[in-house]
Amino acid sequence: METSVMEENKNITIIDVARRAGVSKGTVDRVLHNRGEVSAKSAEKVRQAIRDLDYEPNLYASLLATRKNHVIACLLPRSVKGEYWDKLRNGFVQGGEAVSNLGAEVKIFEYDQYDPESFAAVCSQVLASEPAGVVLPPLFKNDTLLFTEKLHKAGVPYVYVDSRLEDEHYLAYFGMPTYRSGYLCAYLLTERCQDVPKVAVIRITRDKTRRSDPTIDRRAGFSDYMQEMFPDSEIINVFINPNEPDEIAQVLDVFFAEHPDVRFVVMFNSRIHLVAPYLQAHPVEGRRVIGFDDLDLNMEALSSGAVTVLIAQHTEAQSSKAVATLVDYVVLHKEPGKRDNYMHMDILTSLNQENY
Repeated sequence: METSVMEENKNITIIDVARRAGVSKGTVDRVLHNRGEVSAKSAEKVRQAIRDLDYEPNLYASLLATRKNHVIACLLPRSVKGEYWDKLRNGFVQGGEAVSNLGAEVKIFEYDQYDPESFAAVCSQVLASEPAGVVLPPLFKNDTLLFTEKLHKAGVPYVYVDSRLEDEHYLAYFGMPTYRSGYLCAYLLTERCQDVPKVAVIRITRDKTRRSDPTIDRRAGFSDYMQEMFPDSEIINVFINPNEPDEIAQVLDVFFAEHPDVRFVVMFNSRIHLVAPYLQAHPVEGRRVIGFDDLDLNMEALSSGAVTVLIAQHTEAQSSKAVATLVDYVVLHKEPGKRDNYMHMDILTSLNQENY
């Protein structure tokens, strides 16, 4: 009688995996239990052998036996309730609760998003804690690449959220397609317009060394669309300091005094609500304003008419899914179905925001 493929797979043992990978049985065991005592090269050989042989260890029984606690380190800028990073934080917490039965624990490490030294210090703390995996938004590009290279050398998988960098080793990404979101923003801003002489791009003043620029890809998508469709349009950057709210009105007063003909306003991060009160207090006929993300304050600005369109996503979902994917990989040795997992770009107006 013929033996089915499924029955054959059930008879595959850890010894078969070791032979296929060219390593010892102990090495396979350490990879399966994520003990962190295996080189990245050997660990990959073992994972490849597991995939080739379709080996299915009884991982749940193994987890109960070893009682291994897999720590997932999640890096985030410090925030207050209701901010974008707070929503991302909520997703990390939800994701951690969902995988706690697998012996996984989420630990959140926070830093000052305007201080690259604060980020570097937190990265050192994370490395010292020897996590099973890491989730992070890459706010500081070069500093993040230095950090992720260390993670890679240590055999620690990592997942990007919010935006991603072009590096070889990230396990997965959850967030908007940032370039396409900027392209979409330009389309929505200029739809049915014959002429767009000037666009005001409201930007946040960040670290003094300019190492943080998280909206660069979104701006690139926006600029490319404008260059294609309105090559003579002038894009003017206006910088505001979110930590000095009293100065925002002064900055906008000066800008609109110099450019009274500006009718198109965009902000590529989640804080269009910072300028909404000023725009509402200084209405201009035909003005179009586009922002990102469904923060409560942004939704209020949309409802009031100060903002024309919000491009939103389910923020908590990206961070909770990132945690779940990393735990599946670390604990259950399950490869992500996709490497780049793009969140839906939802277009909200005052007419459809009520039930979002």
